[in-house]
Amino acid sequence: MIKKKLVVGVTGASGSIYAKVLFDKLLLLEAQIERVGAVMSDNARFVWNHELASEDLARYTFSFYEKNDFTAPFASGSSGYDAMIICPCSMGTMGRIAAGISDDLVTRAADVMLKEKRKLILIIRDTPYNLIHINNMKAITEAGGIICPATPSFYSLPKTFEELAATVVDRALQISGFELNTFRWGLHG
Repeated sequence: MIKKKLVVGVTGASGSIYAKVLFDKLLLLEAQIERVGAVMSDNARFVWNHELASEDLARYTFSFYEKNDFTAPFASGSSGYDAMIICPCSMGTMGRIAAGISDDLVTRAADVMLKEKRKLILIIRDTPYNLIHINNMKAITEAGGIICPATPSFYSLPKTFEELAATVVDRALQISGFELNTFRWGLHG
């Protein structure tokens, strides 16, 4: 099995539970991972602390980069990262990606993924959408990105917030090419 290099961007939209579940899942998938590079916006750290009542990011063994560290390996296509998941992705971040504005490491890495024709998955959480949001989603989709709304499924009968969030995170990981044991419609008992 070829191990993957993944970039995870976390921006300031509400929904830090999705990022936490993603980080937890990535720890479980370490046999499939060569490297995880992560970057969080200032707002993402604030929302993480507020929504999860936790500042404990140290338990995650990924390489964390500052939001303006353009020397991070995934700021260049030559580093060969396979995919990027932005989870959650704020509408502001999505708008900058759609417009090609690489003003921080998250948007630069997203631009790299698009230009290199690699997987870029945006887990957007805001609702409702206005026409600007929809047009930005269209522009990113036309450029090769994948919009994966944080719309959980209920087929697996989730019992906790984490299980509910995992229905979205698992889908994003599958789209990124990871193999995981998760609920699949029609394949249950």
